[in-house]
Amino acid sequence: MNKAKHYIDELNTIDEHVKIEAKQCSDKIDKSVLETVCSFSNEPELGGGTIIIGLQESEDKEEQYNVVGVNNADKLQKDLATQCATMFNHPVRPLIEAESIDGKKVLVVEVPELDTKLKPLYFKDTGLPKGAWRRIGSTDHRCTEEDLHALFHEADDFDIAIAKGTDLDDIDENAVRAYRRLRAAVNPKAEELNYSDIDLLRSLNCIVKDKEGNWKLTNTGLLVFGKSMALRRELPAVRVDYIRVTGTEWLPDPRNRFESIDMRGPLLLMVNRAFNAIADDLPRGFSIKPGNLQADRPLPIPDDALREAIVNSLIHQNFRIHQPIQIIRYSNRIEIINPGFSLKPAETLGEPGSRLRNPTISTIFHETQLAEAKGTGIGTMRRLMKDAAMMPPTFESDHSRNTFTTRILLHHLLSENDVKWFATLGTDELNDAQNVALIFLREVGAIDNITYRQLSGATAKDASKGLKALVSLDFIESKGQGRQTYYVPTDKLKLLFAANGGSSEAKEVCSDANGACLDANGACSDANGACFNFNRTVSEIFGSEISKKIGTLKLRAKKSELEDLLVEMCGVLPLSIEEMARYTNRTVNHIRNKVLPKLLREKRIKYTIPEMTRHPNQKYTSK
Repeated sequence: MNKAKHYIDELNTIDEHVKIEAKQCSDKIDKSVLETVCSFSNEPELGGGTIIIGLQESEDKEEQYNVVGVNNADKLQKDLATQCATMFNHPVRPLIEAESIDGKKVLVVEVPELDTKLKPLYFKDTGLPKGAWRRIGSTDHRCTEEDLHALFHEADDFDIAIAKGTDLDDIDENAVRAYRRLRAAVNPKAEELNYSDIDLLRSLNCIVKDKEGNWKLTNTGLLVFGKSMALRRELPAVRVDYIRVTGTEWLPDPRNRFESIDMRGPLLLMVNRAFNAIADDLPRGFSIKPGNLQADRPLPIPDDALREAIVNSLIHQNFRIHQPIQIIRYSNRIEIINPGFSLKPAETLGEPGSRLRNPTISTIFHETQLAEAKGTGIGTMRRLMKDAAMMPPTFESDHSRNTFTTRILLHHLLSENDVKWFATLGTDELNDAQNVALIFLREVGAIDNITYRQLSGATAKDASKGLKALVSLDFIESKGQGRQTYYVPTDKLKLLFAANGGSSEAKEVCSDANGACLDANGACSDANGACFNFNRTVSEIFGSEISKKIGTLKLRAKKSELEDLLVEMCGVLPLSIEEMARYTNRTVNHIRNKVLPKLLREKRIKYTIPEMTRHPNQKYTSK
């Protein structure tokens, strides 16, 4: 088997591939090829990647890509080699080979990862940061300042920088005592325990003298040991917001508003404060072990898994972003959202090893064992939840919004009723990963490859095989193409859900007072994802003021004008990308690629179904 055939088989086996990219480019090299060259060269720990030129997305559900070939392989090879050598700030030398498949020529372009000392690679005519690209999952993303600072330098210097407006009076002595107690529990003979408080803080890079000889806290000292008053004064957005939401979705309801607790203080003390706030809000079990007089009141999820999730959010957050951590307690799950996407590729989350955004802060937490060994926190959470027979936690690193979300479902992995229900499916061919996927489908209504992998720990290839096996059993059907592929329950599976006392159809049925069809998230859609009662006018849907703005919106309107209008429209009711495009007379690709990323990144709009950003009924709201 030649290289090209091997790579194409990989693409057709896996719904999306982080290290293989397909391009058509029959007659000339377009800029998207060079952007992928740039992203493969830059992405840390990926080891480069491969581009296959001469493929086209297929409408056949069995194969994602068809071989269409290129017209002049020799010329394309030379053009690509020349462009790679001249268009970037450093020359790139990919290995380019032409191969034949069914009489058609394709190019196999193997791009090595660039040496760390030479990163970032970027287009000379664009410059930084917009001229640099990186690989996020199976797509290429234009770099931001955060990428350049955190990904392509040896370390972020934020945590050792001087907090200029501070002095020794800003140290919380309770936090220092807590450090000594925690460190002694790990290593009673640790040398630094014999130091005075001043020398102890110096050894931890928490205080330094400025040019005038005055003691100042570093950002680490302020964050880990600083008094609440000092934190409020110097870093007002650094806090934890614990939010209780009634139900399973964050929907505005003036009759039943959410409750919020704001917590601010040194990070060492914040771990227990946040943990206790959540624990006090969770139902507890009750048991008395033989020989004990006092009852155990265990939480419904493992204590250590919850604590590790909190610690991860505290030490890996991006403090340069003025945004608090949010811990949202829904009726069926806990979401912990911290500013700053993961510096590790999504495919390696849970594997040993880590890329630290705040290395000095992280070291303090690891030495006190408030955090697991470096790079093992996510793996530990998964193991603890599995041992407790709970649904595995899921993780979402959102580059466009610059956030990282941990979701802990308050749902046992396979309840007794679930096991009984599986027996009614009429097959013994399902493995545990497929069973969990069916439960997720029942709860959410759709699943994709990466969600399947998050839930089961399967490889991308095994996830694709598992999903396609469910297709062959007529339990699920695929929608979309290529990397946009996702899966929804078939009518057969919906009936089986209904027989188990619950149906995914319930998520799609209801209506508002105006006759529009609404789903359970408040999004306006029917069972096929279509929207709106088309007998209603634009004015009836959005009101006369917004309707007037829609009617006068020009094709060449300022980008800010279009953005502001979409935010207003999404404030009236949630909209899909297709609906945004239709009502503003834009193309779907323009809304998806040119408008939405910025609005999401600036948090002017948000997903109505954050658990699965590519859900077929996904919509966007500004409420």
